[in-house]
Amino acid sequence: MSALTLSTSSAATLRADAVVVGVAQGAKGLVVAPGGEAVDKAFGGKLAATLDALDASTGEGELTKLPAPSSGLKAPVVLVVGLGDVPKKNADYEPETLRRAAGAAARALTGTKKAGFALPLGGPETVAAVAEGALLGAYAFTSYRGTDKNDASAKDATAGKDGKPGKNKKSKKDGSAPLAEIALLGAKPRDKDHKAAADRAEVLAAEVRRARDLVNLPPNALNPKTFAAHVQAAAKEHGLKVEVLDEKALAKGGYGGILGVGQGSDSPPRLVRLTYTHPKAKKSLAFVGKGITYDSGGISLKPAGHNETMKCDMAGAAAVFGAVVASARLGLPVNVTGWLALAENMPSGAATRPGDVLSMYSGKTVEVLNTDAEGRLVLADALARACEESPDALVDVATLTGAMVMALGNRTFGIMANDDAFRATMHEIAGEAGEASWPMPAPQHLRKGMDSPIADLANMGERMGGGLVAGLFLEEFVAEGTTWAHLDIAGPGFNEGSPFGYTPKGGTGAAVRTLLGLAERTAAGDLG
Repeated sequence: MSALTLSTSSAATLRADAVVVGVAQGAKGLVVAPGGEAVDKAFGGKLAATLDALDASTGEGELTKLPAPSSGLKAPVVLVVGLGDVPKKNADYEPETLRRAAGAAARALTGTKKAGFALPLGGPETVAAVAEGALLGAYAFTSYRGTDKNDASAKDATAGKDGKPGKNKKSKKDGSAPLAEIALLGAKPRDKDHKAAADRAEVLAAEVRRARDLVNLPPNALNPKTFAAHVQAAAKEHGLKVEVLDEKALAKGGYGGILGVGQGSDSPPRLVRLTYTHPKAKKSLAFVGKGITYDSGGISLKPAGHNETMKCDMAGAAAVFGAVVASARLGLPVNVTGWLALAENMPSGAATRPGDVLSMYSGKTVEVLNTDAEGRLVLADALARACEESPDALVDVATLTGAMVMALGNRTFGIMANDDAFRATMHEIAGEAGEASWPMPAPQHLRKGMDSPIADLANMGERMGGGLVAGLFLEEFVAEGTTWAHLDIAGPGFNEGSPFGYTPKGGTGAAVRTLLGLAERTAAGDLG
């Protein structure tokens, strides 16, 4: 991960490859944002006029690259990033505006060794936002990229049967390497609050990157067993407790949902319990993540064009994993347990068929009408098991339904809950974290559509409102009295389009920040 430093150096004296400044739209035209005064001075006080002449945009995240003046700056390049409109009444720029701006700048500086970020910094909130944005923007998944084929010393980097990348290393001159060093100019390294904000940003970014990396791994490198091994390694590193139930333990325990989904694959399913406890904790949280390491749809095979990105169907489990580790690394006084329901959904002679009935961990039976509605089956078992430990709040995260994408688009996740106040709290926390979400209803009339003539319920209901139907199905497996929320991250969990802000193409690490925000609020005694 990129190195992060808090620097009292001036943008004029910092030795770096580039310096980043902000520009905004004021009442009378372009305005150089606070933090960029030294750079403006190097341009003879005419940086805004220069940008105006170039028709530079002040739109959020818009970039303009300029050569530095012959004197006045040590850095040879000035990267100007748009911040939108100047805040009214001398207010600070919104944290998410700064987060996205820093992320866009960091992405544009791919292949650069060091950059100074001279963006508007005030309190620790703004330090955190710029640090998070820059660290999240400085990301690339390069594990499977090889060296120049013409290099006789290069070894084959093609993934083998085990999916592991070749041992060759990328050239030091590789232009796809992320920005190596980030200096926050104007941040105070001796200020306790600034330092704490930067430290948290580094932990948060590292765990979002962990989730991104897992989502980006090809399915021949990540199956339920290897995913569990990643969790075990992290647990050992950070002093967490981990329990892995293999297919024999799942069968003995009666986890019919997870077993039913995974029985068509040569890679058996797993249920992983990852636990962080704190001696001063007064509250406990349970996070449940959907971990379908590859989703073919099973016997209800997905149509052509819908399989290529299905390695991302474990993004919920990756988010839970990252959030639990982040809580531990930050030492939050709250107990957090992550449940990762891991399976590979494949068609074979052993696969669950449409029409089969599964006996779930809770004791309920489910008629499987569509094997591609598998996520709710593995989550149902994990939710029922998590409820046995009586957490103060339970949250599941899943790339669950295309219907939620149809409703909310690719950048917003839906929130359902069995408690209106908790749903509102999750929406608020997501907003504070910089993750777009929207509260969704749980219309009880849709429950009737899941009635089955031979089982307690079916895994499918009405087609319209399919995202809501899936949430209502999950609620059937939440114990009475347990406060529960469901995050459907099917849209933002994987970015198939172009990068934007601090969001890369591919795995995004969606929901890690929201889950960590809930853990922090609970630790502070603000859960309610």
